Amino acid sequence: MRTTRPILVALLVPLLVLLPAPASAARGLVWAACEDDPTAQCAALRVPIKPGDGYGRKVPIAIARRVATQPARRIGVLVVNPGGPGGSGVDMVLGAEKFFSAEVRARFDIVGFDPRGVGRSNPVVCARSLLDAEPSPLVAGKSAYRKLRIFHRRLTEDCARRTGPLFRHADTISVARDMDRLRRALGEEQITFYGASYGTLLGAQYASIHPRRARAVVLDSVMDHSVSAREFLAEGTAAVEDAFDEFVSWCARSDDCVLRGRNVRALWATVLARAAAGTLIDPYRPGFRPNEFDVLDVAFGSFYDPQFASLATYIHDVLADAPATRSRAAATEENSFPAIFCADFSFPSVGYDSYVRRLRSLRATAPSMRVSSLALSSAVACLGPTGPVANPQRRFRRTSVPTLVVGSKHDPATPYVWATRVADQLGPSATLATYDGWGHVSYGRTPCITDLIDRFLVALARPAPGATCPGVIPPAFGVG
Repeated sequence: MRTTRPILVALLVPLLVLLPAPASAARGLVWAACEDDPTAQCAALRVPIKPGDGYGRKVPIAIARRVATQPARRIGVLVVNPGGPGGSGVDMVLGAEKFFSAEVRARFDIVGFDPRGVGRSNPVVCARSLLDAEPSPLVAGKSAYRKLRIFHRRLTEDCARRTGPLFRHADTISVARDMDRLRRALGEEQITFYGASYGTLLGAQYASIHPRRARAVVLDSVMDHSVSAREFLAEGTAAVEDAFDEFVSWCARSDDCVLRGRNVRALWATVLARAAAGTLIDPYRPGFRPNEFDVLDVAFGSFYDPQFASLATYIHDVLADAPATRSRAAATEENSFPAIFCADFSFPSVGYDSYVRRLRSLRATAPSMRVSSLALSSAVACLGPTGPVANPQRRFRRTSVPTLVVGSKHDPATPYVWATRVADQLGPSATLATYDGWGHVSYGRTPCITDLIDRFLVALARPAPGATCPGVIPPAFGVG
């Protein structure tokens, strides 16, 4: 999953410069040079908005590919998804040279698409003014809780109105059906899949629906689709508290930490207290007074790479009141998160008393981070949508598809326990590999974990049971 309140600047559908299609042109797809990067090819595939409605309204799904750099050694198509929800598969392909190894790029056509409701594929858009008015989910009183629920109802209604009928059909099962339409359009009997973060839900559900159409699946930083609301919040909060503990340990021993030798936990508590009191001034956004949730969100985001040195600098600067600038906002912004996440997870709303008890319980177990800002913002986003959930939680079916499940021990967003559970749910065809390190998404972090995934993708070589790659600490852990 991406960082909290995943809001991307709306992307325009790229104009394509038409080129002659190669001899191996896929059926039903007209490839052209991508405007953003002419070295890659782009196309569009029209898909029905509603399942089974072949004669109803359709929307174009934006697709990009990079053909195998060594065609004579080509294995097939590797479909990729970066997660989010709201991440662009097109952008992942455009950046494939920086993400995937030379061997993977040599052996596969790397293909990505922007899922329905995302980026270039009929994006979900919402009023910028509403998004800017989002209240803190750390409510202080029944009135604040009522305003929180009203806000998310208004936001959902606004996004649905601006986006159109696709807003109600953005769930991952629908995206999995689109992916199989893409497979057929590519003329492939089978595809190989790499998904990161929320993209793992797509990969696991595709393999469940179309097991004979998947050659192999890699699930990197795994979503557990079986979690209840209570588990989602508790396990997400435990993961981000663990990441904070790792940050404190790093700061105590690293010369790259500007807070080394000081009581980091006490400094952090001061930042949170000032934010809760409304007296904290953000050094990078003059005039903006971050609340407690805003500050927790900053810390959470720094654990992704991770950027421990940047978090230490933020704590130092925010207590010193150092100034900077703030950028202007657009009139509308893409906000795919509630349309997708709240169609995939059923989080029944609770009353104020139950809500506050849950927050207190989380705070007792996570005294530094209080709550996962990602988990809480995800849950409260679902206060807006009404009606049945299209793709509610369930255990993944056992699969016959060779599957590699990869989890990072100190992942702040998709807890390691989710990877272990998903590997168990998928059965003996799934293998769990562990990155004993930090951050979210493991591929590319070290030669060990990258080679392990590459061997699986290329040769279907399953790592030994219990396979672990040691964590490697970058010299400055997030400087620059």
